[in-house]
Amino acid sequence: MTGQPGLRRFVRQPGPSPAPAGTAPADAPPVRAEAAARRRPEEACEMCGTEILPTHGHVVDLERSSLLCTCRPCYLLFTHGQAGGGRYRAVPDRYLSSPRPMTAAEWEELQVPVGLAFFLRNSADGRVAGFYPSPAGVTECQLDLASWERVSAEHQLMRAAEADVEAVLINRSGDQTEHFVVPIDACYELAGRVRMLWQGFDGGAEARQSIAEFLDLVRSRARVLAPEPGA
Repeated sequence: MTGQPGLRRFVRQPGPSPAPAGTAPADAPPVRAEAAARRRPEEACEMCGTEILPTHGHVVDLERSSLLCTCRPCYLLFTHGQAGGGRYRAVPDRYLSSPRPMTAAEWEELQVPVGLAFFLRNSADGRVAGFYPSPAGVTECQLDLASWERVSAEHQLMRAAEADVEAVLINRSGDQTEHFVVPIDACYELAGRVRMLWQGFDGGAEARQSIAEFLDLVRSRARVLAPEPGA
């Protein structure tokens, strides 16, 4: 798995703060406390305290609605077989694109107030929430769930995102609307770019360029979603 580098500087985590370096969650692997104490938090796995590379995997803590930077062994503990339950879920690294773009009418039906947003399904209640990157960080937007269900019924990709760990990223530019399934940590990386670089009313040239580079990277990584059997 290829994660996003240095994600913690991007994420403004809701709820209680993560356990400090050297302290593991109750059901996480044992902490190597001495090693963790010698390293800065951004260099250590947030589960076991071992050193990690700048590019690393991430695990979602469902109880705290937060992302943990992890080493490879800890990441693998929460991949296969974890989808059915448990506090922790590894963030996959797949990127998917749709062979059919969303129409202007479908985009208008969603009533999203910005041109770039991502949508995440919560496994606890099955609800979909909409978010967009802003100068203040990740901002939640009101979403008409009935409209979402109607539009997603016409787009297989919008139903393909894995709850809690993947998001549907929708980008509206001019007359074109493209949508992808992306890892949730990629969405927080995007939010970090916006928060750190935004200037003035329209964001400024540097922020716009960074967003464009991010979208180009998503397009280059995405594979076209195979149609459902019988479609």
